[in-house]
Amino acid sequence: MPKQLHVNLFEMNCVSHIVHGLWVHPENNRHRFNDLEYWTELAQLLEYGTFDGVFLADVIGTYDRFRNGPETALREAMQIPSNDPLMVIPAMAAVTKNLGFGATFSTTYEPPFAFARRMSTLDHLTKGRVGWNIVTSYLPNAARNFGHDTEVVHDHRYKIADEYLDVLYKLWEGSWDDDAVIIDREQRVYTDPQKVRYINHVGEHFRVAGPHLCQPSRQRTPVLFQATGSPAGIEFAGRHAEVVFTGGLDTPAVRANIQAMRNKAVAHERDPEGLKFIVMAGVIVGRTDEEVSRKLDSYRKLMSVEASLAHHQSAIDLTAYPSDALISDLIELKVDGWESLQRYKPEWTVGTVLSQFSGFNRERFFVAGTPTVVADEIEKWLDVDGIDGINLRQYLSFETARDFIELVIPELRRRGRFRERYNEGETLRERLFGAGQARLPSDHFGARYRDAAVLQQPATPLRF
Repeated sequence: MPKQLHVNLFEMNCVSHIVHGLWVHPENNRHRFNDLEYWTELAQLLEYGTFDGVFLADVIGTYDRFRNGPETALREAMQIPSNDPLMVIPAMAAVTKNLGFGATFSTTYEPPFAFARRMSTLDHLTKGRVGWNIVTSYLPNAARNFGHDTEVVHDHRYKIADEYLDVLYKLWEGSWDDDAVIIDREQRVYTDPQKVRYINHVGEHFRVAGPHLCQPSRQRTPVLFQATGSPAGIEFAGRHAEVVFTGGLDTPAVRANIQAMRNKAVAHERDPEGLKFIVMAGVIVGRTDEEVSRKLDSYRKLMSVEASLAHHQSAIDLTAYPSDALISDLIELKVDGWESLQRYKPEWTVGTVLSQFSGFNRERFFVAGTPTVVADEIEKWLDVDGIDGINLRQYLSFETARDFIELVIPELRRRGRFRERYNEGETLRERLFGAGQARLPSDHFGARYRDAAVLQQPATPLRF
């Protein structure tokens, strides 16, 4: 059987997520993000299209490095205003039966006990359709929002995250036995007290007594997503991640990134095939080449270079320099923010760099064309690059998803590359890894805490 594509719609509870400027398009619905109906309509559309799920990004600060303030981000609605991603999941779950949900939450600034309860609650309400995108937060403004003077050092954030996960596994996997809830009305016993326990975690960063406040949900531990590329992140993924959001400049780089994480999984005594790999992908599809061209042109005209520079936390405002100015000259003159220019080729002009921010084809995984062209390219991503799925970048809501559903999915189905229907009642983990696999696999680090004797033993921290 050919490998089938997993597809999430890449979303964020805000106006402008990762395609900046297109919120002004007359056919875009992004301004409706505050309305519950936006999310319920979207969920029903994605379920109709048999998407795996909706993947909700998040940040807990604003982008305020560009031009030394948040003004550009505010003016362009660039991830501000932004609402909590967890809050819209119950509404979407209420109008669907099968759609999965991946939500981003940071391990750096908020304690694990309350988050454990939120995710268990969502796993109950969705009947096992929820996943967690583990992030450690990188914005300086996010650090200041939680009482820090500056960002927590990168690798130290992962050390905090490693202990954070350790606490969560103890709560989710070890605090309650599978048969703790008995609901015996005659004896007036809902939960057998002998089958629920404190976790008594005492570590470098957290002290959590427990027990977990929620009874076991279908998955217990939500599906664990992670986006990474750094050495510390890859080490962390080897122990914890089930689905890795990755990428690369070309096929060898993508395959090398995938293999590096599989190798780390083996080092942590896990099955290397127990990881799935997804990438962010841009797909612009039309029934004819002319239709595709019209869409591309209409999108390009509205793209905001300034918002993209703000999103990239650019230390230099390249729009202030002539388009024909050479990058090498700006470096030599040591203009403000010149250090950040060293990532570009010195022979490039300012105009060349700015075109990278406004172009659609700057990403490795991008295709624009008719359904057959798009399907051909996706098959290469699956078979040559070795990925398992995509987070579909949105250009317009809901046009991007609707186009993919109406034009691309039928072609993928003809090739055996996409499911015909959902398997009713499956959890998100079962959708990704197969029937009967609703829980963390037994070789996963978190599974050790199913043994009550291990619950009180300190875990060996990751070494970065």
